[in-house]
Amino acid sequence: MTHWTQAAMTARLVRYADLIPCRTAFLDTKTPGSTEKENFTIIGAGVSESADQHVHITERHGFNIGAARQPFGCVNSQHSHDTAEVFVVHSGRWRLPFGPNKEDGAIDIGPGDVCSVPIHMFRGFEKLDQGTGFLFTVLGQDDPGKVTWAPAVFEAAADHGLKLAKGGRLIDTSKGEYTLAEVELEGALDEQALDNLRTPPREKLAQCVVAAGEELPNPASPLAGDGVEEAGIIAPQATADHFQPGPIQGWWPHGFNMRRLTLQTGAYVPMHARHEAEVLFVQEGTLEVSWSDGALVLGAGDTLSVPVGLPHAFRNTASVPSISFVVRGTESPALPTFA
Repeated sequence: MTHWTQAAMTARLVRYADLIPCRTAFLDTKTPGSTEKENFTIIGAGVSESADQHVHITERHGFNIGAARQPFGCVNSQHSHDTAEVFVVHSGRWRLPFGPNKEDGAIDIGPGDVCSVPIHMFRGFEKLDQGTGFLFTVLGQDDPGKVTWAPAVFEAAADHGLKLAKGGRLIDTSKGEYTLAEVELEGALDEQALDNLRTPPREKLAQCVVAAGEELPNPASPLAGDGVEEAGIIAPQATADHFQPGPIQGWWPHGFNMRRLTLQTGAYVPMHARHEAEVLFVQEGTLEVSWSDGALVLGAGDTLSVPVGLPHAFRNTASVPSISFVVRGTESPALPTFA
């Protein structure tokens, strides 16, 4: 049996205050309106196009965890992904515009809301209200591929000396980083390719959002108990740990489940082990995670990767509710094993 020391578990904890941002992660880095955004890669390789991107936890989980932090008015340009992209709003109000030129409507989301944007369609995101906001994101698969940019993004980036090499490497021509003859560049999509990334109807997109407070606790959850609720957010299929499909089910693969775990003051989940990757992101309050050799107290904005098979317990020792989002690997997580 592996003994996880306090130091080893602390290495799996990424505190909000310790997040290392990248300000040059993507093709639109120098585009007016996008210059102040910060990109974070918390778990996995992510989709950053910059060699400057710091990766906090490199271990493969079957999915990637990232984040974005942006001030009022800051824009992340229109792009498409080949795997699932899920947004959890930690703070601020945000707009997700759709279509290559933002012509296909938008969804507005706020703190505690979750939106899973379908693959192979253009989306962006922009901060709507004053102050700085933070988005927690989940990308499907160990290798989520690279970003596909809308044509207008290439045009705007070129005006500021940025090019994208095949394979997704960002090049700043203003710094003389390359010779055109030596690099094959990525180009804007043609009309046929754009047509393949058409935005789904509005009624379909409405199936991709769960607003804070709309989650329904699952009394059949193996974690449910006195003062403890676990609600399904993303479940593509019925799971072995007693969750039914939905409310976000998706017609595209996710490869993971997402839950909302709430503990009232003093509530406790006894020692149990999971058989798949488990990542906790604290939305509100604090959460104590303990195991036989130690304990960690997570605060709002912190992310913890729990080792597969490690018996661990949860407790809320604070005077306010503890609310966390939990990402569980695979589309049908197994029943936990209680000590």
